Amino acid sequence: MEQLPTGARPARGRVVNIWPSRTMRWPVARPAAGALRPERKEIEAQDFARDVSMVSGATPVPETRPRGVPGLDQGDYHGVVGAPTRRGAVSQPKKLAMLVGGGPAPGINSVIGAATIRAALEGVEVVGIRDGFEWIMRGDIDHVEPLTIDKVSRIHFRGGSFIGISRNNPTEDPAHLENVVISLLRLNVSQLITIGGDDTAYSAMKLEEKAAGRIRVVHVPKTIDNDLDLPPFVDTFGFQTARHYGVEIVKNLMVDAKTTSRWYFVIAMGRKAGHLALGIGKAAGATLTLIPEEFQGQRIRMKEVVDTLVGAIIKRLSYGRRDGVAIVAEGLVLGIDPSELASVEEVERDAHGNVRIAEVNIGEILKALVTKRLRQFGLKTTIVAKNIGYELRCADPIPFDMEYTRDLGYCAAKYLLSGGNAVMISMQGGNFVPIPFARLIDPATGRARVRLVDIHSTRYAIARRYMIRLRRDDFEDPHELAKFAATAGVSLDAFRREFEYLVEQEPPPLVIDLEKDGLEEAPEEREARTLAPGARTPSA
Repeated sequence: MEQLPTGARPARGRVVNIWPSRTMRWPVARPAAGALRPERKEIEAQDFARDVSMVSGATPVPETRPRGVPGLDQGDYHGVVGAPTRRGAVSQPKKLAMLVGGGPAPGINSVIGAATIRAALEGVEVVGIRDGFEWIMRGDIDHVEPLTIDKVSRIHFRGGSFIGISRNNPTEDPAHLENVVISLLRLNVSQLITIGGDDTAYSAMKLEEKAAGRIRVVHVPKTIDNDLDLPPFVDTFGFQTARHYGVEIVKNLMVDAKTTSRWYFVIAMGRKAGHLALGIGKAAGATLTLIPEEFQGQRIRMKEVVDTLVGAIIKRLSYGRRDGVAIVAEGLVLGIDPSELASVEEVERDAHGNVRIAEVNIGEILKALVTKRLRQFGLKTTIVAKNIGYELRCADPIPFDMEYTRDLGYCAAKYLLSGGNAVMISMQGGNFVPIPFARLIDPATGRARVRLVDIHSTRYAIARRYMIRLRRDDFEDPHELAKFAATAGVSLDAFRREFEYLVEQEPPPLVIDLEKDGLEEAPEEREARTLAPGARTPSA
């Protein structure tokens, strides 16, 4: 095997080592030595790794090469330039394609740029599929953007998507999925990087299955919702930037609220998960944050949400503060009983069947209900409902996400060019970790798993203890209770009847365990919760 000198270009048809011998070894599946046979075959629409084997004098048997199972063997990748076929013709070089699905997230362009640069430096042509699956699922291959180093070298600074985006779902119709495969083959694409959230990840899995080895696929996890099934300490890209700008917005609203003596109900994006709402609320020091996870998957009663907000307002008033900011995760809409929120039944849904939560103005609904509930106690306050999310999705990425996404883009391209397939790309503890597609599927739903906020974590428990909302110890302290009852203009017993039910499932206090050097729930509280018949698991 010839080592290619630095800066030199290989002659056509020569097999050369294009990586230095000390290059990192990548966990990519390779065929076992006994799975090779000496005859040559003309290969059409096969991946680059098989072209390499053909030119070197051996063709791998397809059945013996597991797709997307990393770690079977490790070794350097050897590239082929202008590999001749059995009949002497020069095979057409295969392309690497990228597409983006779902909603925007800061850092998309950085992934596109890094993957393009890596592939181009290894002599692979790169194309961007415009607008996600929208066109190719119809068999339209005209919406394609050739990507070069010159085009992408500075796009990592900017938000948005250089090649557009869409929520079109090719898995709804088998014909659409077949169109995607055929369209990519017509474009001479043998390797695909999808960038998106859980829905796009599912589409990538189904596409890889349908391609049956003709196209290798990897997925880069992207969502400001932070709800893809990654380890707890690994964020999806875009989340930290969205949180950063969300905190800036809430910080200004907190100043405005105090200046004008009003409350803001801030509705944060996040779909089923409350990561973004909690991340913004905790970092900004908002008065309180409501997320769907604290209701433990049960139907959320609108009265409980309203009373939680009313209780916080009364508590603040008793301390002489007429202002506050409540962060409300939009995903609460999905858990509220339709009988209490009739509009959910008729609301528009996207191509993946998800409720278009933006069509349910939960902020205005809560504003009206809380105002009505306060009037029952003779109280009045100004409430402003504000949605944030669209302002965050296409923001320029902060340095954290710029670096993070460059790593993801590089690893996605490198993994594909090394023969890898059928994984989600992740960086864990500063190292590249491919996650096989099969591990992303939830057996209960048959779709990609969704990561929710861990309400039993110390992180969440601390967030709850910084919130200003009615707590169990408020009802155990007669002085505090007397202040709240006086503010509401009712007796102590009446106040208990109206609001004490809110603290029945309050998380137990945290205590220091010196033996374990950590925080945990108070043992007696945990035991009482476990033994209580019909008790709902507390939210921390």
